[in-house]
Amino acid sequence: MSASVLTLDLGERSYPIHIGPGVAADAALYAPHVAGRRAAVVTSETVAKLHADRVEAALERAGASTLRVVLPDGESHKTWQVLERIFAALLEARADRRTVIVAVGGGVVGDMAGFAAATYQRGVAHLQVPTTLLAQVDSSVGGKTAINHALGKNMIGAFHQPVAVIADTETLATLPKRELAAGLAEVVKYGAIRDPVFLAWIETHAERLLAREPAALAHAIRRSCEIKAEIVAADEREGGSRALLNFGHTFGHAIESATGYGNWLHGEAVAAGMALAARFSARQRRIRAAQADRLVALLARLGLPVEAPAIALNVWLEYMGRDKKNEGGRITLILLDDLGRAAIVKDTPADALSQFLAAA
Repeated sequence: MSASVLTLDLGERSYPIHIGPGVAADAALYAPHVAGRRAAVVTSETVAKLHADRVEAALERAGASTLRVVLPDGESHKTWQVLERIFAALLEARADRRTVIVAVGGGVVGDMAGFAAATYQRGVAHLQVPTTLLAQVDSSVGGKTAINHALGKNMIGAFHQPVAVIADTETLATLPKRELAAGLAEVVKYGAIRDPVFLAWIETHAERLLAREPAALAHAIRRSCEIKAEIVAADEREGGSRALLNFGHTFGHAIESATGYGNWLHGEAVAAGMALAARFSARQRRIRAAQADRLVALLARLGLPVEAPAIALNVWLEYMGRDKKNEGGRITLILLDDLGRAAIVKDTPADALSQFLAAA
């Protein structure tokens, strides 16, 4: 199976998304971005043992000198205190503005390395090498970077596009089963909001995806990235249609925040959030109950949670009330008008939402 490349079209800031087996070891993909520069590889404890050596060897063959920054694993470490480790390592190494930060890992590493790149010496280049399915289909693409706060997920961050994304499908062989399923939640999201044909394809190929068949995973990654690239190119900073990518996330982020970061994987919380959003869409008579049931059934087949944990109504509303999409104190939700077609809803009746959440 050969590698493929997409382009996220942002004019002068456009960049390639390379997808395929072994691409993380291809020095030619790094060379245009790192030759003659220092590459600061930011990774996690687990990923460092699995993939960092191979990426660093490719970077050095591409003409870069490297240094490594290893972060602790997990969403609970996506904090100011851990971010400071990146800054300290860069300053101790006297990294200058030509330094390229290379994120090698999952969504937490990608978000933190990207945020460090956005702010170190007022901004340096960064390159994403996502090693989880969720990062390959979602968080590595689009330039959103952030850390968490006790009062809300991803509330402190910046838009900072990478110079390239190198998604090596071979890294998925080392992914725990739970992490694979979490990534598939984001794959389902793209079909649910934008492409009913892709959603039907996921239903047909669910077992192949769970079995990590390379061709099935490659198609899922490419189509997910195509959809995200189209949406981001039209609305880079989420002033409008990019908010559709947050389907399931308003509920999901509240689940992550209320239960303590790291107890639910991000994709698990998004899956439960999508199930809630689909059911609420049916409750609001935007879609039929059978359509909501179909989406929920697919998520369950993929081994994902489709029920929310026990959260008090006031806690739901507290966290959902801080969502970045909200305007004028009103909660904005992404709901379905059909399977494959989502809408940004800014006028959700507060009473209807409260009743729904109280029974969730």
